[in-house]
Amino acid sequence: MISTMSPHTQRGKFITFEGLDGCGKSTQLEKVAAALRAENVLVVVTREPGGTPTGEKIRQLLLDTGTSALAPLSELALMFASRAQHIKEVIQPALAAGQVVLCDRFTDSTEAYQGGGRKLGSEAVLELHRILCGDLQPDLTILMDSDLAASVARARRRNQARVSAENDENRFEQESRAFFGRVRNVYLAIAAREPQRVAMVDARGTPEETHQQIMNAVRRKLKLVTKTA
Repeated sequence: MISTMSPHTQRGKFITFEGLDGCGKSTQLEKVAAALRAENVLVVVTREPGGTPTGEKIRQLLLDTGTSALAPLSELALMFASRAQHIKEVIQPALAAGQVVLCDRFTDSTEAYQGGGRKLGSEAVLELHRILCGDLQPDLTILMDSDLAASVARARRRNQARVSAENDENRFEQESRAFFGRVRNVYLAIAAREPQRVAMVDARGTPEETHQQIMNAVRRKLKLVTKTA
């Protein structure tokens, strides 16, 4: 792959946020973005599936309860179709420009939800990532570990409140507790496999406590001076 980076531009950092639906990850990502921008760090906030016009259309297919009959392998293929476009259109250009990319979910989600939840296994996910995504790896992954039952209940309440004719993202929240148990187990396995990349954060405390844990990990990765209260 030919780099578009200027010889004077340092590559940016790619930070992903992972965890069960309802763990508060999207809120925490926005809090990190605000904190970094307050320190004049150039930040791009994005999400998966989605992040591009094409990806957002794929997201509608993947998350709508109307596509509940979608085959697991079709689901896997759509996830990577969205991701490949996202990398080309958003992530790589931002990194080449020296920006910090904060992404709500990435391939770890696919390994956990499709590999674990759908029982497709990790091997197929990692191979597709290598082929379709150039094996792009985050510099840091924040894995928010939360109470399974509480997270899923929160996600169901949130998405049901948002339901409209155009926006129904409840398909995954309709899965069983066993499904989400498999998802969490794979997340824990990923963290054990790649401790240098994955920072486990206990998301059971207050949002501010969780934010402090996340910012400590982000500051270490970005080599920012740690602020003291």
